[in-house]
Amino acid sequence: MKYKPFITISLIICLTSCQTTQHKPFNYQPMIDHMPKSILILPPVNQSMEVMAPYKYLSIITRPIAEKGYYVFPVAVIDAMMKANGVTSPSDMHQVKLKKIKEIIDPDAVLYVTIKEWGTKYQIVDSQTIVNISARLIDTDTGNQIWQNSARVVKSSNDNANNIGEILIAALVNQVLSNLLDPSLNVAQVANQRIFFNDYNGLLPGKYRFPKK
Repeated sequence: MKYKPFITISLIICLTSCQTTQHKPFNYQPMIDHMPKSILILPPVNQSMEVMAPYKYLSIITRPIAEKGYYVFPVAVIDAMMKANGVTSPSDMHQVKLKKIKEIIDPDAVLYVTIKEWGTKYQIVDSQTIVNISARLIDTDTGNQIWQNSARVVKSSNDNANNIGEILIAALVNQVLSNLLDPSLNVAQVANQRIFFNDYNGLLPGKYRFPKK
């Protein structure tokens, strides 16, 4: 019986600690107030060392947003149209006024993407493929940000290796394959899942996500 107060206090501390680690509800109200039906994706601003990262990422960005239920303007057409009008770099495209984008293309929202890291780093017994992406969705009527998210994904070549021999082989195989294929694309797919499909702050389902019966 003399241990009861200690047990009670420990239980209270544990419950308090558990409560403080829970996420606060994500604020979806700005997006609910200005729910878009169509989204225009601008070519990403590239802060990584991989020159082709923006266009590699553009090849996989349309599908997850379309699967969430939004009409997505063809990214290649938008890129070509911007360049034909003298706006040649993603950084310049991100500076185009929303009013002009709304007037000419008329999307409900524009997705601004920044690639912070992209590529594989090689070490003696390991290689790491890192993709770090942030995304902001801006309402074209108000100019306000209605949603944002980011993800950093790191994939190590020895994630499933059990000993030094397997680690060395995994690193060698990964380096050879990286010369033939870009593993960053697979890692970017994982980043997309975390950005758009996670249950805490992923993109809300759009109008076309659940077709009317």
